[in-house]
Amino acid sequence: MKKNKKTHFMSGILIVLFVGIFLLVSGRFLYIQATGEIDGVSLKKLAEEKRTASYTLGAERGKIYDRNGMTLAYDRPTYRIQAIIEESYTQDEEEPMHVDNPEETAEMLAPLLDADEAYLLEQLKEGIQEDQFQVEFGNAGKELSQETKEKIEELDIPGIEFVEEPIRYYPNGMFASQIIGFAQKEDDVINGVAGIENEMNKLLSGKDGHISYERDHYNTKLLNPNEVIKQPENGEDVYLTIDQKVQTLLEDAMTQMDNEYNPERMTAIVMNPKTGEVLAMSNRPSYNPNNPEDVQNWYNDAIATPVAPGSTMKLFTWSAAIEEGVYNGDEWFESGTYKISDRVEAVRDHNGGEGWGSITYDEGFARSSNVAAAKLVWEKIGTEEFLDYWNAFDFDEKTGIDLPGEEAGQLVYNYPRDKISTAFGQASILTPIQQMKAATAIANGGKMVKPYVISKTVDPTTGQTLDEKSTEVVSEPISKETSEQMRDLMESVVSSEHGTGNEYKLDDYSVAGKTGTAQIYENGKRLTGHGNNTFSFLGIAPKEDPELMMYVSVKQPDIDVDETGSEPISFIFKNVMQNSLHYLDIEPDKETSDQIQPVKLPEIIDQKTSEVKNKLTDSGLNVAVVGSGNTIEKASAVKGDELLAGDRIILVTDKPKMPDITGWSLRDVLQLADLTELDLEPIGNGYAVTQSIKEGKTIKKNDYLGVEFEPPATDTEETEESNDTSES
Repeated sequence: MKKNKKTHFMSGILIVLFVGIFLLVSGRFLYIQATGEIDGVSLKKLAEEKRTASYTLGAERGKIYDRNGMTLAYDRPTYRIQAIIEESYTQDEEEPMHVDNPEETAEMLAPLLDADEAYLLEQLKEGIQEDQFQVEFGNAGKELSQETKEKIEELDIPGIEFVEEPIRYYPNGMFASQIIGFAQKEDDVINGVAGIENEMNKLLSGKDGHISYERDHYNTKLLNPNEVIKQPENGEDVYLTIDQKVQTLLEDAMTQMDNEYNPERMTAIVMNPKTGEVLAMSNRPSYNPNNPEDVQNWYNDAIATPVAPGSTMKLFTWSAAIEEGVYNGDEWFESGTYKISDRVEAVRDHNGGEGWGSITYDEGFARSSNVAAAKLVWEKIGTEEFLDYWNAFDFDEKTGIDLPGEEAGQLVYNYPRDKISTAFGQASILTPIQQMKAATAIANGGKMVKPYVISKTVDPTTGQTLDEKSTEVVSEPISKETSEQMRDLMESVVSSEHGTGNEYKLDDYSVAGKTGTAQIYENGKRLTGHGNNTFSFLGIAPKEDPELMMYVSVKQPDIDVDETGSEPISFIFKNVMQNSLHYLDIEPDKETSDQIQPVKLPEIIDQKTSEVKNKLTDSGLNVAVVGSGNTIEKASAVKGDELLAGDRIILVTDKPKMPDITGWSLRDVLQLADLTELDLEPIGNGYAVTQSIKEGKTIKKNDYLGVEFEPPATDTEETEESNDTSES
């Protein structure tokens, strides 16, 4: 009985505990059912979050255009490959939607992805073993082109899918690369790293949107997905002042001289001196923004690398003397050497201090006399007054050009020798863009304008201009009369028998300019030897009403003993300036008996192909006919345009077919792609050597055309050095 009582007692306790626990659990379930919450967390909301997929809708980065609407940078679609390996993803075994044969899949993909077959197979098998839903193939499966994607799709491999991902693309390769800069993807976001891409990154980037919806295990939307979409705001388009044709002329000429003379550095700028618009700017070394690896020079030397200007500084020394009213061009002085005192090192003219005897100050400018410049500052202007002009030309500050990384020049002006050395471009350093800005006062009637490269920003959706720049006159350091007298002196540099710039004459335009030869110092010692200088030229044309101004500098070119530093510079200047003035329809201001007469084009569009081709060929033009049609539909030039004999003109017929473009320049290939609306990918620089579309194949809009370019072969010889540092 005692045992039974104890048993009943313990059983009662257990029953009470069980009932208590049951009531507690049941109460908890009833509470959860009634409130739909656990620890303050809504189960409904939690379930929705688990079912909801959220994705960022990336804003399309704005495009960068040249002044005429030529695309210089845009987001190019690329593709990332994915292999679905989850068997349950397949609904019908006869039409598998997952990778059902890893070995065959790896074998088929390897050549198209340019990847090792064993590596692809290993990735697939590891994913299957780890029960993954899908696998990817690292770098081998990223940034695939449209062409590669289509080739893979043609194989109809089960389980292979693609995700579109944009990358920043520069269709012209190493074209104005240190102006445009480049942008790179980091954490799935494209950000500007250099150039305009960096300067305008915020406006170009836009604002990302997002999308969210409820989905099942296979990421398929539910019937009622509660979808929420916030559309992205695409980035603004940026238009530059750069002219694609002028820039191409500059790039081609610089590449040719770079290959021929192998200089340490080259820089060139083409600008409208009336407005401050930069039409072209380039440096060597440069880089291809599509593949910025092994870059030798990140800096845009035209704005970021101050150097000794050399004798181009004499432009502003003579300007100061004329403006001060102390200049008499007919006054004579003794050239050769000049000492202001026994304690100060003598100034010597660039021909070893030999000079040219007694000459006038006007002739001293044409001959680029250092003695004349020193005497003007020390005896005529005064060193403190000259310093005022240095500041008036804004040499003490940045130009404010709308590019990142600009540096200001520096002046050493402590001792008498420093002060007179500044007069002829020593004891001071300036950037090329600072010299160009200052020279606008000479070309523009005394008005100095601010240089700029961004023309406007545009809303890509509406086409509305959001911001537009215009000419900004920053000051008037000299008068109109001084500027006119300076242009006369600059013309004498090019045209007079004593001038140092005779090699810069153009056939049908007058040129005014100034040559420069600057010393180079390394480890505190001046380099000697033939070619161990920085050679430069700053010129304007036409002389009376300048439409273009150009600066070119070449550092340490590999020149022969019988060559001067002007050889590569004059080639670049004359080719770019002459052709740019013609392209811009600037009226020639001089006539010569041996001037090449341009070919004025007749009506071309809708004319018979054979007749147009024969007529233009007879005129001396290099005619390229695209296709076998009987009628011309498009052409790279139109009626009334003037071309020079030997220029290439492209005629697109009503049945366009791919021509053989071997030997074509980048400029010609760009024109072809523009006319036929091909998706061009230029690779390298120089002249075309291979093309992805075979000759004779019918071409259609948006066909992909990959073209490899190589520089022309040049023979280089070792050159002897000499101590001749004469002005070229």
